[in-house]
Amino acid sequence: MNIFVDENIPSMTVKALREQGHDVMDIRGTKNEGIPDDEIWELTKREKRLLITTDKGFGKYRDQSHYGILIVRLRKPNQRRIHERIINTLLQISVNDWRGLVVMVRDTVKSVWKTTKS
Repeated sequence: MNIFVDENIPSMTVKALREQGHDVMDIRGTKNEGIPDDEIWELTKREKRLLITTDKGFGKYRDQSHYGILIVRLRKPNQRRIHERIINTLLQISVNDWRGLVVMVRDTVKSVWKTTKS
C-alpha cells in the first residue's frame, strides 16, 4: 500500500510499515518537511496515498475524494501507543478498503466514515 506519514508519526512505525512491504513516504529530513497541511493533503491525493497522522484537522477532508485517512487521537500519546494503534488498525482493514475511508482511533474507540465520492 502507498502510505504518507505525517511528521508526528514515530520513526519505528515507518520502519515497521516498510518491513511489511508498504511504500511509505516520510518527508522528515527532506525539503518538504514542515509544509502546511493543505500541501500535505494535495501531495497525498496526487501520490494516491493513505494519510496517517495524529492531526485531527485532516478530518475536515472526509467528504472529499481520497485514498484513506488514519487519524490517531490518544489522551496521553507516546510513540509506542501511537505505533501500536496504527499497526493494529492496518491489520484490521484490508488494503482495498481504504479508498474514501476515514478512521479515527482513540484510546478505546474507533470511528469510521466512508465518503461517497470516488
